[in-house]
Amino acid sequence: MNPEQFKQRTRAFALRVVRLVEALPESRAGAVIGRQLLRCGTSVGANYRAACRARSRAEFVAKMGIVEEECDESLYWTELLIESGLIERTLLESLMQEADEILSLIVASIKTARAENKREIRNPKSEIGSEVGNVA
Repeated sequence: MNPEQFKQRTRAFALRVVRLVEALPESRAGAVIGRQLLRCGTSVGANYRAACRARSRAEFVAKMGIVEEECDESLYWTELLIESGLIERTLLESLMQEADEILSLIVASIKTARAENKREIRNPKSEIGSEVGNVA
C-alpha cells in the first residue's frame, strides 16, 4: 500500500471514529470516553501524514511510533465502550478490525524502517531512498 492510499485509509478511519463518537449516548461516561477516542482516533491519520514528511528515517520511525500509540489507544477506548456496556460489540467489530489492520501495517513499517536504518548505519554513504513513508 502506497503512502497516499494509507493516508486515505487513516482518514476514513478517523471519519468512522467521528461518526461513532457523535452517536454515543449522552452520558458522562460517553462524553469522557468519546472525547478520548475522538482525540486518538483522528490523531492516527494526522500523525501518519507528519511521518510521511519526516526528514530522516530516524524521524520517520519516531513519528510512526506516535501513530502506533494512537492507534492502540483507539483500540483501548473502543474496548472500554464495549466493556462498559455503552455500545454493543457487534457495532464496533468492523471498526476494531480496521484499527487492528492499520496497527499491523504501522508496526510492519516501523520494523522495515528500523532494519533499513541499521543497514544505513553500516553503510553511511548510502542514501535514505524512496522507501521512507511506504507502509508495508
